[in-house]
Amino acid sequence: MSEENVVYIGAKPVMNYVLAVVTQMNGGTSEVILKARGRAISRAVDVAEIVKNRFIEDVELGNIEISTEEILNREGTSSNVSAIEIQLNR
Repeated sequence: MSEENVVYIGAKPVMNYVLAVVTQMNGGTSEVILKARGRAISRAVDVAEIVKNRFIEDVELGNIEISTEEILNREGTSSNVSAIEIQLNR
């Protein structure tokens, strides 16, 4: 799998990520992976649902993987952050 079809979800508005996914799929990509951590997880779910229900009718959810990642913060201590990968297939 190439990194080109991965959309990293962060703090931008949901529609920015929806546009990124729709643009990739309309450009011929048959699979897009949404990746998010922490508070952005709910935004990733929103993006998947909006793409599926409003923009591209024939998109199906593929694998959904959840995990925990250990992150080093500025103080040098580590904390666990939840992560999700949502696969969208056409």
